[in-house]
Amino acid sequence: MENIKNITILTGAGISAESGISTFRDQNGLWENHEIEDVATPEGFQRNPELVYKFYNQRRFQLSQDNIVPNPAHMALAKLEREFSGSVLVITQNVDDLHERAGQKNLIHMHGELMKMRCVASNKIYKAPNFFDGDTPCPCCQEAGNLRPHIVWFGEMPFQMDKIQSELLNSDLFLSIGTSALVYPASIFYRWAAQGGAKTIELNLESTVASDRFDENFQGKASELVPGFVEDLLSGNISPEVS
Repeated sequence: MENIKNITILTGAGISAESGISTFRDQNGLWENHEIEDVATPEGFQRNPELVYKFYNQRRFQLSQDNIVPNPAHMALAKLEREFSGSVLVITQNVDDLHERAGQKNLIHMHGELMKMRCVASNKIYKAPNFFDGDTPCPCCQEAGNLRPHIVWFGEMPFQMDKIQSELLNSDLFLSIGTSALVYPASIFYRWAAQGGAKTIELNLESTVASDRFDENFQGKASELVPGFVEDLLSGNISPEVS
């Protein structure tokens, strides 16, 4: 493993689902019985902000429950960051804070964070209370109605894309965990990593149409796959070379 210096990891809904976090979207394309256009777009927020506030307040309440805790996959990735001699960056599509609670430090929330809110006037970001809505005064401008969930909605650009691309191009190993990575821009992360010479590995509950894009694939629950994979990495049992 001496040739692996930089590890970049993409995590998706599959890693948090095992902690009891709803993946929001069901088989009918609805988010908790709501149309995506109503609760996950800028236009939906403009049309009915109170519905959007209520939706994310409920999600925040769910995340704060005592039974929602990091699972072994979150813990293993935090251990990898602590004990690996090189660089480990986790890029997550998830808006929950389970990676942080597990101890992950080097982390990018490309789709935002459920536990934060943002002023639409100044773009300043704040820790969100358990409940806020259109009547909540903004901490920076004191204007009610200027706060929105710090979430990347459909039609908006994910955060820190320049840094993400740079990190992927400089990776020696790219892991995709718990996500089909079919939606742009996550769908091209493997390509950026491969372009930089990284070995690419997918760990997912089941194979997807994207699986054949990776050098190696492993199927199973993240909470079962990831801890063993991390131990193999730390013990030097994983080669940067494509097998």
